Amino acid sequence: MKRVVVTGIGLVTPLGCGTDINWKNLISGVSGAKKISKFDANNYKCQVACEVPSDGKTAGSFVAEDWIDKKELKKLDEFIKYSLAAGEEAFQQSKLMNIEDPDSFRSGCIIGSGMGGLPGIEETSLSFNDGKKISPFFITGRIINMSAGYLSIKYNLKGPNYSTVSACASSAHAIGESFRLIQHGQADIMMTGGTEATISPIGIEGFTACKALSTKYNENPQKASRPFDAERDGFVMGEGSAILILEEMEHALSRNANILAEIVGYGMSSDAYHYTLPEPSGDGAYRAMQNALNDAKINSEKVDYINAHGTSTPSGDKVEVLAIERMFEECKRKINVSSTKSQIGHLLGAAGGVEAAYSILCINNKKLPYTLNLENVIDAKNINFIREKAMDSDINFVLSNSFGFGGTNVSLILKKFNESKLQ
Repeated sequence: MKRVVVTGIGLVTPLGCGTDINWKNLISGVSGAKKISKFDANNYKCQVACEVPSDGKTAGSFVAEDWIDKKELKKLDEFIKYSLAAGEEAFQQSKLMNIEDPDSFRSGCIIGSGMGGLPGIEETSLSFNDGKKISPFFITGRIINMSAGYLSIKYNLKGPNYSTVSACASSAHAIGESFRLIQHGQADIMMTGGTEATISPIGIEGFTACKALSTKYNENPQKASRPFDAERDGFVMGEGSAILILEEMEHALSRNANILAEIVGYGMSSDAYHYTLPEPSGDGAYRAMQNALNDAKINSEKVDYINAHGTSTPSGDKVEVLAIERMFEECKRKINVSSTKSQIGHLLGAAGGVEAAYSILCINNKKLPYTLNLENVIDAKNINFIREKAMDSDINFVLSNSFGFGGTNVSLILKKFNESKLQ
């Protein structure tokens, strides 16, 4: 089996556009939650979201024209724009040169998204009902695989090119499948991750209708996302993109690339229980984690930190705690756990990508973020919930969880890179 390393990261999140601003705000405990500004939500039950800053004034503000040709902007929904910006940062950070044939035949792109161009579909539907013509770019600017398509065209990636769609596990699946392709010798370079932009009237109302979103904290938005806290009442919608450059280890070493981390484990499972609720015992989540550990050929004692799925929903957080408790019940120490969704909200299909990127930054900076708003902790014997301040820690292995509607579960294991050994 080939070894797979990460050589580039690009981020567009509610904490800003760019890896450096994301890390600074993440470790400082900055919250991206605010009153919704993309539309008038004053009469909605949920009025809070974690939007990508785009005013052009805030540090790390996303300005689409900085990344995309103006004549292309009207053709694209936000989720594609975010991925193009994150992809450019990742590609530049990896110091890859222009990929030419035949190297391009072994370079691919898999980008996950749960909803794709939902705002553009909503807007076009309303305008069509009002008698306006549909743009010839409506389909190509909205369908989920076009993030991967646009990135493949931009960087001449002629290998595997597709998207994974598995709700909130979409980008974790994308990273895992890219890992497998390189591991099995079918590619040398993969651009992968996820992107999402669903903060729109139908997106907010749709998730509110199925009782998934927080509605208690409209007057205090930064308190709304509170994973593992007794007063949680639902997740806060986030948006953005995370793109990683994965490479076969020898390929990266041959060009003296800066290796940020190694991917060593990918585990999946299904609850086969309910279309939105997790299986109550946490068995599905447990099996995904166990499968990832088995894939990495390590036991739970080796894991230093879990970047939890931790969405801030009453049922989801409880079940994840049960699964983690079961996984680490025989460890001689408590496992460190936090949820970065307390700061950026839930990016749905992009969540796993962002959290994998954050996990890599934790490894490189030897620091763990804390969970905001964690005031009344869910009971747990084997878990050290990181709260109140960031934690210094020499990190070797990180486990990152992503679980989605439909009972789909993914766990990834990322490792500090050491050329001489895998474990």
